[in-house]
Amino acid sequence: MILNRNNETNILIVGLGLMGGSYAKALKKCGYTVNAITRSQSSIDYALEHGIIDAGATTPTMELVSTAHMVVFAIYPKVFIEWIREYQHMFAPGTIITDVTGVKGSVVYDIQRELRDDVEFIAAHPMAGREVYGVENSDEKIFEGANYIVTPTDKNTKEAIDIALELGKILGFKRTAVLSPEEHDEIIAFVSQLAHCLAISLMTCNDMEHLELYTGNSFRDLTRIAKINENMWSELFMMNKPALIREMESFEGQFDKLKDMIKNDDIDGMKDMMKKSTQRRMIFDKNE
Repeated sequence: MILNRNNETNILIVGLGLMGGSYAKALKKCGYTVNAITRSQSSIDYALEHGIIDAGATTPTMELVSTAHMVVFAIYPKVFIEWIREYQHMFAPGTIITDVTGVKGSVVYDIQRELRDDVEFIAAHPMAGREVYGVENSDEKIFEGANYIVTPTDKNTKEAIDIALELGKILGFKRTAVLSPEEHDEIIAFVSQLAHCLAISLMTCNDMEHLELYTGNSFRDLTRIAKINENMWSELFMMNKPALIREMESFEGQFDKLKDMIKNDDIDGMKDMMKKSTQRRMIFDKNE
């Protein structure tokens, strides 16, 4: 297998930000050769200085790309597709490529259509992150206790799927799962994208000054993810628009029910809803 630790496995990270840097740190600690391509020379310099990568460049080079056994793409979805179109000729035959992209249906099939037959793309989504950016904030510990989802299509081989799942274990994820791209996008629209929409809305629905002086942990916890990369997340929202709109409408329905209960003094209805909420949240607590 390509990730056999007894082999001299060379892994290339394309996009050395928070996620790419965290992948690099985890893989370096496991003994792999890790190189990187990213636009910022300062990011390359930082990663080299701190031993996060073995070599790096700000533009794709034949030396870095053709020697990689696996390539991990940690860049925006549309940039990912453009990169494949322009530079896939540099891949060595048999290269396995994977990604960290937060949407799949609008990315995976396009990449697989564009890709050479002797290179395989197996998509994956690390369900981890922080509200900071850049390789200088990377930390392999963000994978501990987190979920890792592999999203194969009928074009993927069992070997590639196994490699992707093994990568998740090597990185330190607590749980790995396999979903279709469509199943992934439906779930992510709810558990990730809707949650970010709620945090954004809550953070911007009241412009009262000096809120930071008055809030407690509940507001801070609910709005933690409101500190957001607007370029990346607006792209993710639009690329998963139908599923996200459905989840937003479903939330609106539940919110309106709660609002009506409060308006109509329906205390029993509120209590039932709260009990259901508590029971569902306890399932998360048991699995942490």
